[in-house]
Amino acid sequence: MRVLVTGASGMLGRDLVAHLEGRHEVTAVDLEVDVTDPAAVRACVTEVRPEAVLHLAAWTDVDGAEEHEDRAAAVNADGSGNVAAAAREVGAVVVVPSTDYVFDGTAADGYAEDDPPAPLGAYGRTKLAGERAAVAAHPGGVRIARTAWLYGAHGRNFVDTMLALGRDRDEVAVVADQVGCPTWTRDLAPALEDLIALPPGIYHTAGGGEVSWAGFAEAVFAEAGVDCRVRHITTAEFGRPAPRPAHSPLRVTRADAPRLRPWREALHDYIREIS
Repeated sequence: MRVLVTGASGMLGRDLVAHLEGRHEVTAVDLEVDVTDPAAVRACVTEVRPEAVLHLAAWTDVDGAEEHEDRAAAVNADGSGNVAAAAREVGAVVVVPSTDYVFDGTAADGYAEDDPPAPLGAYGRTKLAGERAAVAAHPGGVRIARTAWLYGAHGRNFVDTMLALGRDRDEVAVVADQVGCPTWTRDLAPALEDLIALPPGIYHTAGGGEVSWAGFAEAVFAEAGVDCRVRHITTAEFGRPAPRPAHSPLRVTRADAPRLRPWREALHDYIREIS
């Protein structure tokens, strides 16, 4: 089928395009199409006439969103609505990745797809607004793919940062009171493709299981054979501008949903690949 990917030059976008090429007729766009401009989006979609749009273009700077919420909202909220509206005009389905930051992190068991969102900060608010704007613009045509803690070969990420620090230091301090689901972009790509053929709605598409950032760092060092201690600290000690959900594992309860493998298995393969 004809597939349009926005945000194609990002970490997830590059893995997604690589996965789709050879399987579909792919048009990949990035900053050359301003998703905050409805006319520009409509012109692109009208020219490509995709059967599916995977809308990855997003503001992902969590702390920057806290200071510039209006700019983050223009991309994450208005942009998603613009893309979905243009896709509706050509009859294309839309897949929109979202985030665990739409939740406040207070649920002991994590979050299912139908749990009520309650974002703590600007980033989560703008992503939730994007979910709702896309659905409002294209009722019955949107699949929301919430994911979390992304890492991959084509962008700055936690795993690579830990490896770089661990090779230069005997100890690193890492937050231990935030728990989530690490997700390799290589694993997420086929799940996003699968959503094209599934019913509209909200899906949770993150790595299986859960771990704290500190536990994740320890696993990174163990998988890479790096001798570096992890000193557990609190979120307050780390001190960042934007609030983060403390416990936001994404549970999959839909029977038809794609399920990603356990996060530790994916990390093992990622470390082997980059080594």
